[in-house]
Amino acid sequence: MKEQNPPAVLICGAGAAGLTLAIDLARRGVRFRLIEKLDRPFAGSRGKGIQPRSQEVFEDLGVLDRLVATGGVYPPLREYHDDGGHTDIVLEVEPPTPAEPYHIPLMLPQFLTERMLRDRLVELGGNVDFGCELVRFEQGKDGVTARLVSPAGEEMVHVRYLIAADGGRSFIRNALGIDFPGKTLGARAMVADVDLVGLSRDAWHQYHVGDKRQLMSICPLAGTDLFQIQRAIPIEGEADLSADALNIMVAERTGRDDIHVCSVSWASAYTMSARLADRYSVGRIFLIGDAAHVHPPTGGQGLNTSVQDAYNLGWKLAAVLGGAPDKLLDTYEEERRPVAEEMLGLSTRLLEAQKRGSMRRGREVHQLDIGYPESALSFNPSPRSGILLAGDRAPDASLRGAAGCPRRLFDLFAGTHWSLIGYETTHEIARPRGDLRIHHVGVGHELADDGGHFCDAYGLMPGEWVLIRPDGYVSAIFGSDEAGALEGYLEEVGLD
Repeated sequence: MKEQNPPAVLICGAGAAGLTLAIDLARRGVRFRLIEKLDRPFAGSRGKGIQPRSQEVFEDLGVLDRLVATGGVYPPLREYHDDGGHTDIVLEVEPPTPAEPYHIPLMLPQFLTERMLRDRLVELGGNVDFGCELVRFEQGKDGVTARLVSPAGEEMVHVRYLIAADGGRSFIRNALGIDFPGKTLGARAMVADVDLVGLSRDAWHQYHVGDKRQLMSICPLAGTDLFQIQRAIPIEGEADLSADALNIMVAERTGRDDIHVCSVSWASAYTMSARLADRYSVGRIFLIGDAAHVHPPTGGQGLNTSVQDAYNLGWKLAAVLGGAPDKLLDTYEEERRPVAEEMLGLSTRLLEAQKRGSMRRGREVHQLDIGYPESALSFNPSPRSGILLAGDRAPDASLRGAAGCPRRLFDLFAGTHWSLIGYETTHEIARPRGDLRIHHVGVGHELADDGGHFCDAYGLMPGEWVLIRPDGYVSAIFGSDEAGALEGYLEEVGLD
């Protein structure tokens, strides 16, 4: 019997990338299926940092406040010296601004992040099919036929699009024959989530800083009673990650006998690599997250880059399924692959600095400056120089509604639509349509820029309009006499 209302998209892999994409599709009313070959959710802390740009993404997806309430900020680094003393190094963070409301990286173990995302997905009517594995697929002109195996048996499903969110060893990427060039980075490490006594939870404890062979860190995991132990291990040989072995290691590295690992809830040994897929898509099959790129953990870029892959692809898939031109999907690889390449370089540089004992994370890890100026979606109807250009991240701004209540631009952007903002405009430049919200800022309009935050962030001239994509990037800035150019652009992206 033919399945009623079959899914349009099959997402393989229910990590942070797959869950983010599923949430975005669910809120857009796109039918999908999210499968995970593991029988149960991932249980480790692995990607524990959520950077400011990802916080903006999660705010839009309706889950940020829960993540912040569950997690916490990074504690100061406490570097122990050979003489028994220590130095505390507090993370230096610029205060938030109206344009950039989040400047503090959030610590939240990956298993908790994914739990919050699964809860949000359920609220939107979705779920994860655990214990369900893709074992074969064939791509045709109108879609992909996939063979799935689960405890219930085998089944065949036909979807318009297949998404590989199945990790660094991606079955889908390998089956497609997509090269995954890169290199191992000459470093192997272990990570363990443990119940531990004898150390305070007010610091990220680090021993033998500057000696990459002896370096060990013990970090309290926000949102839990656990600590995360990290240290370099030999390239070859088996790694004993039992509680007894960890206790011996901790005693050797710290020179103390009062620190005790009571139990291990999750542990892993891994070789650090930096790899980037040659292609992000083949026909109707797309790679996101670790299937497309793997990073060393330094700088906390892996999970964040993966989440933003999904956020970039989600609205484009929904638009094309809704009738927008297929070429819109070409911009996914065009925009996201260069970002991954840049983040891989950053993570690798930070790893080398860490080996020298000199790693300090700055603004570059926050991902707020990522943009797509060279994208086909970044349209420049006329030459312009200014604070903000097509392809830039759209800043937030504090405004006042005509009724007297405070408003934020991010509140206006939140959701699945495009936004068109006019500054001190005297006439309309575009007609209303379903997936476009039109707002006016200025004297006598719905929104007042009392504090000048909008002007400071956007730098628009009176009569200009800025068009914001569903994922919070500037598509174009139009003058009041460029209505024709705007209408042409809207037609190109399926908003006719």
